[in-house]
Amino acid sequence: MQLTIENLSKTYPGGIQALKDINLTIYQGMFGLVGPNGAGKSTLMRILATLQEADQGKVLLGDLDVLSEKQRLRSMLGYLPQEFGLYPRISAESLLNHLARLKGIANGSERKQVVSSLLQKTNLWRHRNKYLGGFSGGMKQRFGIAQALLANPKLIIVDEPTAGLDPTERNRFLNLLSEIGEKTIVILSTHIVEDVRELCSQMAVINNGRVLYRGRPDDAIKRLTGQIWKKRVNKYELPQYREEFLVLSERLVGGIPEIHVLSEIRPNESFESIPANLEHVYFSHIAMDTGRRELAA
Repeated sequence: MQLTIENLSKTYPGGIQALKDINLTIYQGMFGLVGPNGAGKSTLMRILATLQEADQGKVLLGDLDVLSEKQRLRSMLGYLPQEFGLYPRISAESLLNHLARLKGIANGSERKQVVSSLLQKTNLWRHRNKYLGGFSGGMKQRFGIAQALLANPKLIIVDEPTAGLDPTERNRFLNLLSEIGEKTIVILSTHIVEDVRELCSQMAVINNGRVLYRGRPDDAIKRLTGQIWKKRVNKYELPQYREEFLVLSERLVGGIPEIHVLSEIRPNESFESIPANLEHVYFSHIAMDTGRRELAA
């Protein structure tokens, strides 16, 4: 099964165009969607989750028309939004049991088995009788995945799932997502490029409502081989380097600014060549898109 998105567009009141002719084909496995805040990622996720209407376009999950057969889509959808509320004075097992009933799992013994299996899968079994109000951020996210997996969904959407998690919880959560992605379509919307590099076989970069890149992370990195250069500079020199070169990133290393520059040839002999990574891919597409829009303005 695959998810096909064709010419999807969305404009909000006031003329803000959040999506502009989005075209993507997403296959079984983990698919990463990266972009800055306001790029259109959450709008796309909400439309796919049937929480918002598109202005135009077509979305198919196999032979199912997502935009017109919303109820049918919801029966095979798992959704973990960026922010979701939980009843603080109820146990994990009780709430998951209630949500399973709402998902249509009416048989009591079957529901008990499903709930137990999901709590074990998400490493929450020993916390099953604990009130959700006492859960850590990572535990809440794992509970969110447990509810998203009810009724064996064919499509799972997770929006910024690792924001705010400590390294241990983040690794545990990413491992769980990776396991889930072996059997279904999982769309991971995030601004953390490292998550995509570790998990996803396919990805897209989105900015200003448009898809700037779609393909394999490794292929995107290979295209930048030999084109990334670094140099430590004085702080007062930064404006000059931003003017002369395509600076992808700036960071302090030992208190001294270090810039990473995209160039097909060595900018000058003071620059050192470094291996390209997915962060460079991301910043190069965003920088070039910004430059094109500034020239068009």
